Amino acid sequence: MVIEKTNIEGVLVLTPKVFGDERGYFFESYNQRKFEEAVGFSPTFVQDNQSKSQKGVLRGLHFQNPPFEQGKLIRVISGSVLDVAVDIRKESPTYGEHFKIILSGENYKMVWLPAGMAHGFVSLEDDTVFFYKCTNYYNKESEGAILWNDKDLGIDWGVDKPLLSEKDQKAVPFTIFESQF
Repeated sequence: MVIEKTNIEGVLVLTPKVFGDERGYFFESYNQRKFEEAVGFSPTFVQDNQSKSQKGVLRGLHFQNPPFEQGKLIRVISGSVLDVAVDIRKESPTYGEHFKIILSGENYKMVWLPAGMAHGFVSLEDDTVFFYKCTNYYNKESEGAILWNDKDLGIDWGVDKPLLSEKDQKAVPFTIFESQF
């Protein structure tokens, strides 16, 4: 597995070794020992989530506040997304900065997001299947969302009019967001 650091401390891109032939392919999508070596600690994953989205659906930027914060190991099973993480840890030197990457069923890349990241993605293909492991359970009362197209964040999503949930349409701008991290 190849592990790459990003511009945001703690956010890692993991690319597994894929074994393929005329029959198809095989790879380890998760190995506790290798993951622990990569991140320097042993997270406990307690919940797996999966979504299916059509092209142009944008989900995010979402997070859960402490004490229900979540670390996430994310990947795309089929299709592709532009995946975005925003650092919302107040004491971080990269507070308010973002990292983005194309994840697809063809490139097999995964991203580790430590707690303290607002996360979102836009689907680049119909029927994209997105999967992630979480270090904490979903807690509705602690969820939050930052406006996906906030000018201060300067994220180029590559879409002008994405399909958004009501929650994402009502998300708060980063300028008035008060981080609990």
